[in-house]
Amino acid sequence: MLKLAITGKGGVGKTTLSALLAHVFAERGQKVLAIDADPATGLAAACGVPPEVAAAITPVAEMEDLIYERTGARKGEIGGFFKLNPRVDDIPERFAVSPPGIAGQNGIRILSMGSVSGAGTGCLCPENSLLRSLVTHLLLRRDEVLIMDMEAGVEHLGRGTASAVDAFIVVVEPGRRSIQTAHTIHALAADLGIQRVYAVGNKVASEADEDFIRAQLPGFHILGFLPGDERAIEADRSGRAVYDLAPELVTRVRAIADQLEGR
Repeated sequence: MLKLAITGKGGVGKTTLSALLAHVFAERGQKVLAIDADPATGLAAACGVPPEVAAAITPVAEMEDLIYERTGARKGEIGGFFKLNPRVDDIPERFAVSPPGIAGQNGIRILSMGSVSGAGTGCLCPENSLLRSLVTHLLLRRDEVLIMDMEAGVEHLGRGTASAVDAFIVVVEPGRRSIQTAHTIHALAADLGIQRVYAVGNKVASEADEDFIRAQLPGFHILGFLPGDERAIEADRSGRAVYDLAPELVTRVRAIADQLEGR
């Protein structure tokens, strides 16, 4: 089963793409676990989880009682003794939520993971221990499509887990800051030995926008382009799944999923 990490500069549409991919793979009869690893925690709502349910979700990184139960230390404690490999196998089943069931869409579950603190600094604290063990479990020991909606980086991945990622997808928009972030992420991914780093252009309004992205990302395989779509904004405002309101985006993401599956 595919393991996908979706990243890019803030606001480029990572969560929209993650939610659409989750629905597309689910409509193909696959079990999908969508991981919200972005502090903005908008993936559940984008997948169609009712707003009041989505707002009440607590990320795993903030579950103080769970962190203490599994590691033997309190959240935020640095140093001292705690378990470096805590049990995590039951966390998806206990804490993932699903959007309301509709035909062909019952295979999506969303787990809010939260942020890794002090990424890249060697921070040793119990919540990091729990999250890193959880990422290892999700990538190496579960047989389902995994979609990780990440921050603009590779903070949740280490050398032991990066090799299990089938595709690292950087979402970009036709702007130089977005492009620069994409190059930075590409370099970070290369440092971890991630071989398949792709790009998806979002909020594209013209062929000129597509040409700009292609010209600025010569080292990327570009999976496709998504137009700016007011219906995606309306989905956010109304608390509905973008999959239900933006059919053109769904069609284009199906084509992206075809490439990822080698069709």
